[in-house]
Amino acid sequence: MELSSILKPQAVKLITNVTSKKRLLQDVCDIAHTAYGLCTNNAIEALLDRENLGPTGVGQGVALPHARLSELSSVVGCFIRLEKPIDFGSVDRRPVDLVFALFAPANSGVDHLKALAAVSRTMRDPGVCQKLRSNTDAATLHAVLTETQSSQAA
Repeated sequence: MELSSILKPQAVKLITNVTSKKRLLQDVCDIAHTAYGLCTNNAIEALLDRENLGPTGVGQGVALPHARLSELSSVVGCFIRLEKPIDFGSVDRRPVDLVFALFAPANSGVDHLKALAAVSRTMRDPGVCQKLRSNTDAATLHAVLTETQSSQAA
């Protein structure tokens, strides 16, 4: 699955003033509402429910929050680069500054897993993470995420 098929340019942001995980997840849902028309309240509730099962901070400063929503017909994503890392309860206890959130249809099954695998593969690449951390322009961040995967597939 190509990240370009699930990540709109307007769903990529640099955020400078987040101080908590809950506030970050709210910002993710606000972005998802603007970019994809998701109901902010449903999205935040679904993300918080998922986080209650276990934190989605995967280590190395990366978090992959994800949730399923009945209002969706396809998988969509949001990417946030934080100027100041925050505690996310990550497995390595390192604060998070790169967040790629996924929202999938309630009955998506394998598509959700394929999207999560594609995002995880991309975000595990140290070169990609370094490029993301060294750029502040949303269009550049989107290009790094979508071009990297296209070149990996070639």
